[in-house]
Amino acid sequence: MAADSSLPVRTPAAVRLPRAPPLKVLAEQLRQDAEGVPGAWRLLRAGREPLELAAVWMQGTVVAAGGGEARLRDPSGAFAVRGLERVPRGRPCLALGKYVMVMGVVQACSPEPCLQAVKMTDLSDNPIHERMWELEVEDLHRNIP
Repeated sequence: MAADSSLPVRTPAAVRLPRAPPLKVLAEQLRQDAEGVPGAWRLLRAGREPLELAAVWMQGTVVAAGGGEARLRDPSGAFAVRGLERVPRGRPCLALGKYVMVMGVVQACSPEPCLQAVKMTDLSDNPIHERMWELEVEDLHRNIP
C-alpha cells in the first residue's frame, strides 16, 4: 500500500505510555515523599523500598481549566494536569466541579504536583468514587510490599 501524503503526521511531542501500571497516589504523597526528575520519580516509604513512579493515577475535583491544562483538588491538596488537548474525550471532563480520574506521567512534585495526562475520565456520576478515594489509596499503600 502506498503512503498517503494527505494523512496527518504524528508529532513526537506525545507522551510515551509507561510500561508499568499506574500507582494510585494523593497530591500530598507526591509533594512530601517523592524524589527524582521527570521520567525518574520515586516515592519514598518509611522502612520500605521506594516505589518507581512510571505513571500515577490520581483523582480530584476540577477547580480550574483552560488551554489544555487543569487544576484539580484531592482530599490532600491541589495538583496540576497538562496536555489535556491530546487526551481523547478529555474535554467533557473539564467542567468546574466535575470529579475526574487522571492517569499521567509525573512532571514535577514541588511546589505542587504536575502530571502530563495520558487518560482522563469523568467519575462524577457515582459519588462513591470520591468518598472512597483516600481510603483506596491508603489501603493500596499499606499492602504494597
